[in-house]
Amino acid sequence: MAERYLVSVGAGSLYIDDGFALPHAWTGAGVTIEAPFTGAHLLHLSVAGCVLNDVYREADKLAVPVDGVRVTAEGSFDTETWTSTGIAYTVAVDSTASAEDIERLLAVVDEVAEIPKVLGPGVAVRRAGAWVDEEPR
Repeated sequence: MAERYLVSVGAGSLYIDDGFALPHAWTGAGVTIEAPFTGAHLLHLSVAGCVLNDVYREADKLAVPVDGVRVTAEGSFDTETWTSTGIAYTVAVDSTASAEDIERLLAVVDEVAEIPKVLGPGVAVRRAGAWVDEEPR
């Protein structure tokens, strides 16, 4: 089985307590990152960070309240060619909005997220799931 390269980013109420913190335009306390510093992890971190940013940005546009966001991204590589086998990300949104509003928000993010769009033609990037009210969907 190929090694999986997993990263997580969190902000707001879904801040990662023991993660590395960076300033963030959308949240007062910044964004936390949980990832080893390897090229594979950084590639996946670019997807997770982009999606987190876009959840906040698009939620603001759609007037969907967001208290916190956590995104995990993972994937693996063909170790002979170091070609990505794809990146899957999961989004958790802490919000008082309805499940339908959260799903609408995430659908917009899936359409506009820049890094997945850039990688998409050469790397399969897709949302693997979402949690609303701590339930996988």
